[in-house]
Formats: sequence, C-alpha cells, structure tokens
Amino acid sequence: MSATSALRPVLPPDIRARKGQVPLVVLTAYTTPMARLVDAHCDIALVGDSVGMVLHGLPSTLGVTMEMMILHGRAVVRGLTRAMAVVDMPFGSYEEGPAQAYRNAVRLMVETGAPAVKLEGGVHMAETIAFLTRRGVPVMAHIGLTPQAVNTLGGYKVVGRDAEAAGVMADAEAVQAAGAFAVVLEKVPVSLSARITQTLAIPTIGIGAGAHCDGQVLVVDDMLGIFTDFRPKFVKRYGELGTAADQAIAAYAQDVRARRFPGPEHGFADEAPKGPQS
Repeated sequence: MSATSALRPVLPPDIRARKGQVPLVVLTAYTTPMARLVDAHCDIALVGDSVGMVLHGLPSTLGVTMEMMILHGRAVVRGLTRAMAVVDMPFGSYEEGPAQAYRNAVRLMVETGAPAVKLEGGVHMAETIAFLTRRGVPVMAHIGLTPQAVNTLGGYKVVGRDAEAAGVMADAEAVQAAGAFAVVLEKVPVSLSARITQTLAIPTIGIGAGAHCDGQVLVVDDMLGIFTDFRPKFVKRYGELGTAADQAIAAYAQDVRARRFPGPEHGFADEAPKGPQS
C-alpha cells in the first residue's frame, strides 16, 4: 500500500509492513499548503524540528520548542488526508527520562492529531522508546547523525565510519528491540546503511544514507531549491523555486516602481456595474 492508493490514512503498522516493498516516500512539511502537496505523493509527512532552521532562521534545531512543534504539527495534520504525520520531539522534551518523554509525546499526539512521534538516539534511548511503545505511543527512531547532538558530535558529519560502525549497528538493533516501527538513518555510510537495512525487520528511511534503505526522506525546502545558497551533498534538487521566487519578486518590485502595477485591470470602477451579476 502507498499513500497515493490508500483508501484510509496511513498508520504506523502500514509503514512497518512496507519493509522490503516499494520504497517509502517521506518529505518534511511545516504548513498546511505544503502538507497538501506532500499528501498527494508521499507516505509520511515529517514535521521535523528542522522547522527551526527552515522557517524560523535558527542556527540549529536546539532552539525549537514544544509549542513550535505543536503549532506546525497542527497545520500539517489539517492538510493531510492519506499520508501519515510524524512529529519530531524537540531537544529537551524527552532526554530526561521515560516519564518526561511520555508526557510530551502524548501532548504532541493529542494537540496535533499526529499518530506518531520521532526522537533521536539509539542504545541510550532504547529504554525510553520501549516505555513509550508499551503505552501506545508509536515511535520512529533516528540514528547516525542526530542533529540535536550536533555539539557533542562536533558538527554535521558522517557517522558510522570505521570504528563507529559497530555502535551505529548496535543503535539500530536497540531501537528495533525497543519497539520502534521505523528508523531514520542520517549521514550513515552507504555500505553500513545497506547492512543495517538487511539486518533489521523494520523499515529504514535514509537521508544521506544511500539507495539501499527502505525509504528516503528530504527536507522539502532543500529538494525544491528554495535556498539558493545551501546545497547539501545528499540532496537532489527537483526544482529551483528560490531562483524563480527571486526573479518574480524582482519583477514585481520593478513594476511597482515603474507604476506598471497595478494596471487598470487590477482596480475597481467608481460605480458598481449595472444589471444582473453572475
């Protein structure tokens, strides 16, 4: 089953059942209009904490709050009819322990209507993932490069080369054992992501992790080319909306300054037209 053919909304068991089948299509979404576009083609609309950088101009995801995730989660859920919304748990909302994580995960689900949450971390978060899943909170895990730990990792670097590979594999196995229905692999070497995908019984969703994963996710603004000066290696641009928008805004500014806009067709007559109106 895919989002484009489902007769009902996609749910976590549907995603888990897609292991080894037609690859899962995932994009981020932060607004209702974008959610409607994503819904027509994707299986999952991820309300990522990347919203802090993409829409709010923050330098990293660390400043994102629960209130921001709830606001954008609600907007996205309103725009979906088939694709499944997954909402990121922001930094500081789950690391303290399972009880804190449960309170905040439930709040995200109740206040947004999303059927699942995503959190970062492997072995050290397995207890929390298990606590949530045993209590009815579907969890998508996220390992490899975990942006909320960027200060600890020392930057947005590839994770899992050489001696790190065993640790990333252990993280993957731990989140599966804890009950995660899927796991995001971010900036993991291609050969390692292929081994993880072969090993796990749950779907892997790659971002900068190669084509062997069970699905792919990108930040929608990246793949649409909205940022003209930002080109991550792992992103394929399917549009150049940033350039198009810049050209359109420039043309508008020129027309206003030259008094070409508004034209007669954009104004209203002093008197209303007479006769029947259709």
